[in-house]
Amino acid sequence: MKAQISAIGTALPPYTLPRKSAAEAHVNALGAEGAMETRIQAIHRASGIQQRHSVVPDFSDNGMDPELFPPGFQGDYPGTNTRMAKYRLTALPLAKQAIEQCLAQQDRVQAKDITHLVTVSCTGMYAPGLDIDLVQALNLPHQVQRTAVNFMGCYGAFPGLKLAHAACLANPKAKVLVVCVELCSLHFQQSDDEDTLLAMALFGDGAAAVLVEGSEGQPGLVMEAFYNDLAPEGANDMAWKIGDFGFEMRLSAYVPQVIEKGIAPLTERLLEHLPVQLSDIRHVAIHPGGRSILQAIERQLHLSPEQNEAAYGVLRECGNMSSPTVLFVLKRVWDSLTAADQGAPILSFAFGPGLTLESSLYRYQA
Repeated sequence: MKAQISAIGTALPPYTLPRKSAAEAHVNALGAEGAMETRIQAIHRASGIQQRHSVVPDFSDNGMDPELFPPGFQGDYPGTNTRMAKYRLTALPLAKQAIEQCLAQQDRVQAKDITHLVTVSCTGMYAPGLDIDLVQALNLPHQVQRTAVNFMGCYGAFPGLKLAHAACLANPKAKVLVVCVELCSLHFQQSDDEDTLLAMALFGDGAAAVLVEGSEGQPGLVMEAFYNDLAPEGANDMAWKIGDFGFEMRLSAYVPQVIEKGIAPLTERLLEHLPVQLSDIRHVAIHPGGRSILQAIERQLHLSPEQNEAAYGVLRECGNMSSPTVLFVLKRVWDSLTAADQGAPILSFAFGPGLTLESSLYRYQA
């Protein structure tokens, strides 16, 4: 008996942040001129991102009045409480949209059949929380087993999937929903620190949901293996803390180097007990933490940019949305497969604070 992903749903908020508009808003926020303005514009151009999405119109070019940040980012800058109030208001409908899209992709499992609900988020918390709000909004059974995975950053989908995997192995009749929702744009920081500049140019908002259940021959992605490791030398290069004015991200330019050093050993350990060699793998779903991270992995694992196009596509169109991002990529890979790919292995990675390295292998079941 194995577990599988039977459906993936995604959702994006309504406000689009074209790269040019986001860069101009970033410049205005800092009152940047001269070399600093040039630096901010260069970071945005080098990001590989064409657009991102937000639950607030503050950074978009649609002419709407800002909801959270004052015009020109002058005056009273919103505190953490204000940002969390906006999170509570907007996270639920976005997560609900992703779940409804997920369940609509198959006709065997309905909301009333869900036995476990795992919510994943690092950009907002409250209690009673998002999990209970989703139970009420989706009319899930009140007895559904709920687990919240909080504040694990960009790799948060992996602990959520592993919890779902374990639940299905323990109970073959389990039907598990995992939903990741991140509203990164709520945590814009008015700082000219180099690491903060990089983070503010990368992150956007989004949600993704997956249905995990026992594998009984229906189409899906069979969960073959998970493996995680730590690269403690990168602990100070990627961090996430709660500050007085929102959550503060540290994302160093050295992160790709740390990942490049650790990715090959991580892959070897994931595959060492499986009848799969790296040379057998044609499909990859890599969390696009940034273009330089994708390129570093390609160098070490001898992947082509074409093999990695799903990650580049999500990065271009959505930016880095933290935990749901790798699920957006995985969905793109899945949607590209045909009957000829029956049994094909799919290799997946995500990374986050710690520095945490997560890996998994799926097998396509047409």
